[in-house]
Amino acid sequence: MILTVTLNAALDVTYRVDELRPQQTHRVSSVVTRAGGKGVNVAAVLTQIREPVVATGLVGGPTGEQIRHRLAAARIADSFVPVAADSRRTLVVADRTGATGFWEPGPPVTAEEWSAFVARFRGLATVSRAVVLSGSLPAGVPADAYAELVTIARELAVPSIVDAEGTALAAALDARPDVVKPNAHELASVTGGTAPDTVTEVLAAAEALRTRGAGAVVASRGADGLVAATPDGAYRAAPPAAVTGNPTGAGDAAVAALARGLAYRTGWPATLTDAVALSAAAVAAPEAGQVDGREYDRLRKIITVETVTE
Repeated sequence: MILTVTLNAALDVTYRVDELRPQQTHRVSSVVTRAGGKGVNVAAVLTQIREPVVATGLVGGPTGEQIRHRLAAARIADSFVPVAADSRRTLVVADRTGATGFWEPGPPVTAEEWSAFVARFRGLATVSRAVVLSGSLPAGVPADAYAELVTIARELAVPSIVDAEGTALAAALDARPDVVKPNAHELASVTGGTAPDTVTEVLAAAEALRTRGAGAVVASRGADGLVAATPDGAYRAAPPAAVTGNPTGAGDAAVAALARGLAYRTGWPATLTDAVALSAAAVAAPEAGQVDGREYDRLRKIITVETVTE
């Protein structure tokens, strides 16, 4: 199985309105509530493509109970560790032109609760093919939490993927994760300066992260696909045409494909093809954690991966 970790899981709530007008009262036409957080999204995609997965992390309070209820409804196997404080919610207000998000900070976590999670993680990682560590860290969780978990995975000979930013990502590099999956903003949060734009700039930033400890860096470039710096060389993969829809969760779908590639030791061209196809199919689906199955089947047959040379 693949193990996904979401330390700051959330109850995602989406309000749909005709038009978002600041400082005005709105009538909500529909409400969608689902379990969320980056690792949860990865688990949802893996579940949809029938890949064995277990989602773990930290949840607490009434909101945590709602998160677990929705995981069960989506048939996502979970092994979350309880905390005393209430889990966070994320609110998105969507209208015809776009969406506005409000992210709560997450529950404070005690040292005892963190120790209990680390013990749970070690047990689950022992029987996993790959582990995915995604998203933000709630208060009380050590800044080097991902580094600690990557170290445990490495001791167990289990490959790891980190999808984070800033301090959490920088600290994880010291533990030598097998793959990190930043976007341009997340690259800049570690390397400093402005977000890289061109393929050359992205590869330079990616190689900087490899120098600091990452085995491979797969950088997402939105509609322009992925650029990867790996031990086997540099690659670029992109959909043949832009896919319209909801980009929320597209990066998490790419991580799901990368995790599957690590779990089965698939070569980089095939893994990147799968990651781009699954990411684009997620854009074509209405909600994060979902993929359009027909679009996925269509795209993975026509995506090409190019070797990038300096």
